[in-house]
Amino acid sequence: MKIPVMIPNHEYDIILERGALAHLADYVKIQGKVLLITDTGVPQAHIELVSAQLADCDCYIVEQGEGSKSFTVLQKILSYMLAHDFQRSDCVIALGGGVVGDLAGFAASIYMRGIRFINFPTTTLAQIDSSIGGKTAINLDGVKNVIGAFYQPSLVIIDPEVLKTLDHRQIVSGLAEALKAGLIADAKLFALFSRADPMEEIETIIYRSLLVKKHIVEQDEKETGLRKLLNFGHTIGHGIEACYLDSLYHGEAVALGMLYFIENESLKEQVIKIYEKLGLPSTCDYEKEAVFTHIAHDKKASKHTIDVVVVSDAGKSHIEKMSFDEIKARL
Repeated sequence: MKIPVMIPNHEYDIILERGALAHLADYVKIQGKVLLITDTGVPQAHIELVSAQLADCDCYIVEQGEGSKSFTVLQKILSYMLAHDFQRSDCVIALGGGVVGDLAGFAASIYMRGIRFINFPTTTLAQIDSSIGGKTAINLDGVKNVIGAFYQPSLVIIDPEVLKTLDHRQIVSGLAEALKAGLIADAKLFALFSRADPMEEIETIIYRSLLVKKHIVEQDEKETGLRKLLNFGHTIGHGIEACYLDSLYHGEAVALGMLYFIENESLKEQVIKIYEKLGLPSTCDYEKEAVFTHIAHDKKASKHTIDVVVVSDAGKSHIEKMSFDEIKARL
């Protein structure tokens, strides 16, 4: 299945197909060199399968986890590219989850002012959300994604088969982003989570989630308005995640963050039941002031207010400006 993303001057395709990992060469036509950036959490068999299909491929492996989204790791990647004579005609391929996609995409965006970038997401979260839309970034001083660029990939390839190598917690963490997409813009997608096992509907969940994000980023690539809806759950979620980097997955933090801004109590009860079924947390002990400090550094914040996304019903959401005092009260 091919899903076109029609951003002005940045059109590209998403390929959604089972078995695509083994047929990468059918979709990727590269004349020059390739730097395959991946991490220690990606199975070696995946790395070897991709490398074998590319004529001139170097592989750069970083440590799994948010710690790799740093200036230090970024500089090492750029230095490697320079030392190995990568040119603007060459290509970076990300093989991994959101961390790898963010890091590889940002490196591609700034090396020689931008070289070709292809994203092959291997986690539920990356397949559902982070692999498309062009956000690339690293973290700085404990603040997530504060240094980065909007840089669209030239191709995204999604193979649901690779999800079989993930543990249950990783899969569920990614599904939180699909639940987010349903809550903000697609009531039918949200309804899929009320069924016995969402994994039985995983291709439909991925597809509908991608359509939500595609529709939004096509209208607002640089997040000046509508695209802020995709930040539902992230305002408080990022603050909680920053305080629990070693013990909380991104999707779990977003799941917690969403509960603060669902205004319909009946809907919130439904969401909590879905969390319980999936194994997502609905409560978390945290230090309010520490979380609030991270929220105050959020990219969406101004001096006294921050844009937050509020959900009134399944598939219905809007953006509100809230004072820091109100955010603190919700905490």
